[in-house]
Amino acid sequence: MDYTISLIFTMPEIILTVSSLLLLLVAAYGGVKSANIVTLLSILALAGSSLMALVFLTNPSYEFGGDAFGGLYRMDAFGSFAKLLIYFAAIVSLMVAPRFFNAGGEYRPEYPVLIIFAAIGMGMMVSAADMLTLYVGLELNSLSAYVLASFIRNDERSAEAGLKYFVLGALASGMLLFGISLVYGFAGSTSFSVIGDTLTGDLSTGPLIGVVLVLAGLAFKISAVPFHMWTPDVYEGAPTPVTAFFASAPKVAAIALTVRVIIDAFGGQTSTWQQIIVFVALASIVLGAVAAIGQQNIKRLLAYSSINNVGFLLIGLAAGTAQGVSAMLFYLVIYVLMTLGSFICVMEMRDKDGKPLESLSSLAGLSQTRPGLAAAFAVFMFSLAGIPPLFGFWGKFLVFDAAVAAGMLPLAVIGIAASVIGAFYYIKVVKIIYFDEPANEIVATGNKTENGLIALMAVAVSPLGYLAIPALAPVTSAAARVLF
Repeated sequence: MDYTISLIFTMPEIILTVSSLLLLLVAAYGGVKSANIVTLLSILALAGSSLMALVFLTNPSYEFGGDAFGGLYRMDAFGSFAKLLIYFAAIVSLMVAPRFFNAGGEYRPEYPVLIIFAAIGMGMMVSAADMLTLYVGLELNSLSAYVLASFIRNDERSAEAGLKYFVLGALASGMLLFGISLVYGFAGSTSFSVIGDTLTGDLSTGPLIGVVLVLAGLAFKISAVPFHMWTPDVYEGAPTPVTAFFASAPKVAAIALTVRVIIDAFGGQTSTWQQIIVFVALASIVLGAVAAIGQQNIKRLLAYSSINNVGFLLIGLAAGTAQGVSAMLFYLVIYVLMTLGSFICVMEMRDKDGKPLESLSSLAGLSQTRPGLAAAFAVFMFSLAGIPPLFGFWGKFLVFDAAVAAGMLPLAVIGIAASVIGAFYYIKVVKIIYFDEPANEIVATGNKTENGLIALMAVAVSPLGYLAIPALAPVTSAAARVLF
């Protein structure tokens, strides 16, 4: 085995691992005062890993990649694309965190280090070529996430969010492990390629239950129905920068991991997993749309929006084609931009004492007091609803087009009909901002970093985003092609 090649292929994770260990020493030596410098250095480390992932993605010789460490890890264009999205979301989450936590005196240097640990786990997830790598990466990400959710120690909601996430996450991990053990028992290996070659034809009850349990464990990680129950509570209770991180980077990692497991390990069982994915996709779309209607907390509403969008993403996977996976990846880019932009807007919701506001009623009349923030909010809401000509419409169009091309017209029709339900609560937010009597609760506390990020992402999901299609479409197609 050539360990030099293995080390080169895993360079994004190695950069982050070395950086995180050094930053832990800086944090221990510098104490709380080192939080800002550790954050800056963490951003630089993530940028360095992003650069390596970009090299792997854009260099044609790396498109189909290769295996590292005896087939435990796979470097290819698909994993590199997912890592770029993950690192981008992590960088944005770090940029907006200090101001939020410093308002309550809660920011500590452990926060950016935990984000890096989570990013290392997510990188392993999207490049996993073996069930063991899958589980180690997933647990590294999850253990960091449990601490991040309960980062504000004197906040009961934050502690409750961390505890709920931990308990339910442990349950999901148990299901996943049991499923992996059953699959291993019948396939004789934990390697995705060997499992794919072994589990062919009609499955007996044992491996079938194993496949179902593995998919159930992964469905929890992407907060898909019926394993979504933790999402609204954790999103509401966790600090808003943490929620923004949860809704973007881990979502990308879990969805990319699900795609890789299904295509690489269970590709020969299309009829088995396709039924499950179709049900989960439709259930997530419908429940995410209906359950959000009665929400009065903006973070809970965005949690159900996340569940809703996962359903649309899974329609692309249900197609089971390279076109479907390419559409998923394209939609993921738009989803990350819309979600991060929305949560940064939520961070701008503060009263005169600097206390965060989360109720929808506090947004009333925002268009009169902060017209720029109101306009950005409206752009993100309309784009999440998939209303043309905003860029969110294009993401939905691509996954529906892939479903139709795969002969799944009824799935596309039901998905389109359900998206109309979801549009209701997005439009309700815009109505409160522009047409309700001003509440005058949110004061103008704009920050240059946050305002700049909001403006950048609002422009990206506006009709100007269509200009990126010629550059982005070939990349997503190439990333999807390597799986097939």
